[in-house]
Amino acid sequence: MNKGFLIDMDGVIYGGNHLISGADKFISALQKRNIPFLFLTNNSQRTPRDVVIKLSGLGIEVEEDNVFTSAIATGWFLARLKPEGTAYVLGEGGLINSLHEHGYALVTQNPDFVVVGEGRNFTLEMVNHAVDMILDGAKLIATNLDPSPKTKGWTNLGIKSVVAMIEEATGVKAFSVGKPSPVMMRVARKKLGLETVNTTIIGDTMDTDILGGIQMGYRTILTLSGVSKRSDLKSYAFAPDLIVNTVDELDLDEWLEGPSSFLQEQAGRNSKLVVQN
Repeated sequence: MNKGFLIDMDGVIYGGNHLISGADKFISALQKRNIPFLFLTNNSQRTPRDVVIKLSGLGIEVEEDNVFTSAIATGWFLARLKPEGTAYVLGEGGLINSLHEHGYALVTQNPDFVVVGEGRNFTLEMVNHAVDMILDGAKLIATNLDPSPKTKGWTNLGIKSVVAMIEEATGVKAFSVGKPSPVMMRVARKKLGLETVNTTIIGDTMDTDILGGIQMGYRTILTLSGVSKRSDLKSYAFAPDLIVNTVDELDLDEWLEGPSSFLQEQAGRNSKLVVQN
């Protein structure tokens, strides 16, 4: 029975424009063994082609079918909810392409949905326009609710900030499609043809990757090479199945044998891996 991986990228495979040590070897090992995997990203600006080019520049060669974004999940979700609908979009690139590919028309009046994704070209006028549309009955969709990193010089407010502004102005709560939403997590698993019990998600963020995986019943691996740190875990009522510094530390053979055998192999071993009971 196939076992496979859903893999976050920023913080697991790379940090900014730099490859995280051993990430290329890990992906190469999956490819050589024909283990199914899918890169997941909440970034709705990028198309799968954009992601493939970025990874290629870091020494990782994959296909567009190995990439699944919140934009793709949003297009799928809306096409299922209302085929051939209309949308007013606060977003760019990948989101616009996905909506077109899923049969949606982008409009500036009377849309079925207002869709909010990443973007640097928002204007207050556009936001005001979106507010009026929602007050007239359009439904509010967010590709994700990722927060701003709260660092100086950051040029993107974060979708969570923009959505909060619209929610306050309209009194309408947005539906979020991206991680940790079950929508994106389930569709990604089905795209790989995996059963729940045979799916592992690897991520660097407790609030999205690990939370989403636990809610779906997937096995979960937290890498400490990105957002969440070991000291953060005390703040959560849940925990990943495994913590590693980087994906390079993961022993594929032991992990793929299953939870029981993996825990037995690790018991008493002086390992860098930390298993959460």
